[in-house]
Amino acid sequence: MKLCICFLVVLGLTAPLLRAEQKELVVGMEMLYPPFEMLDASGQPAGVSVDMARAMGQYLNRPVRFENIPFDGLIPSLKTGKIDVVISSLTVTEDRKKSIDFSDPYLKMGLAILANKKSDIQSINDVDKPGHNVAVKKGTTGDIYAIQHFKKARMLVLNDESACAIEVAQGKANCFIYDQLSVFQNWKKYQDTTRAILQPFQQEEWAMGVQKGKDDLRQQINSFIKHFKETGGFEQLGAKYFTENKKAFEELGIPFYF
Repeated sequence: MKLCICFLVVLGLTAPLLRAEQKELVVGMEMLYPPFEMLDASGQPAGVSVDMARAMGQYLNRPVRFENIPFDGLIPSLKTGKIDVVISSLTVTEDRKKSIDFSDPYLKMGLAILANKKSDIQSINDVDKPGHNVAVKKGTTGDIYAIQHFKKARMLVLNDESACAIEVAQGKANCFIYDQLSVFQNWKKYQDTTRAILQPFQQEEWAMGVQKGKDDLRQQINSFIKHFKETGGFEQLGAKYFTENKKAFEELGIPFYF
């Protein structure tokens, strides 16, 4: 009888721990940014960040649930506890650090330019001129850069990346300020009417966002990122999603993402 009682006591003490380990990890991302965050043909989450989040769930022994949230709603959703972590190609900025905490960075990226083929733009120094229309996606670091640096050009602030690229392809905007990968991919779509200026004019780091004060979760995420890197996880993602992009960047002498 004593053995049974002891067993029940131990089980009672460990049950909360087991439940905690199995607690759902809610990941927020905007699934409009292939190949990082997107929906597949059947409407299910897919892409680099989705694969990484699932690997992290396995590492932390927690089931993962995804929430598809507009980019400018991700940080508010994190602050209110609707989600546990943001994994959405999120750039680390000083302003964002004021409202959320960041994991260790897992990827380096730079801002680049998708220019209309007929535009006189050759570098970032040519962008801020009277008569120039510059497309940016709302809430992104391209948008932030434009607000901070452009005084003469007219800003076209749109909610969708593809809309920004179309504005450039159709000649309604002289250029689109966005990350190197997206610029490269949009140039591939519209090679007849656009040019990709891929040399970055501002370097950035991407990391996962967590709620202020959630230091235990942040440390667990950092442990996963270190493990994932050491075990070749990022190399596997690169081989799966970026073979063509990596070759093109190497030919241009531009460091690749991971």
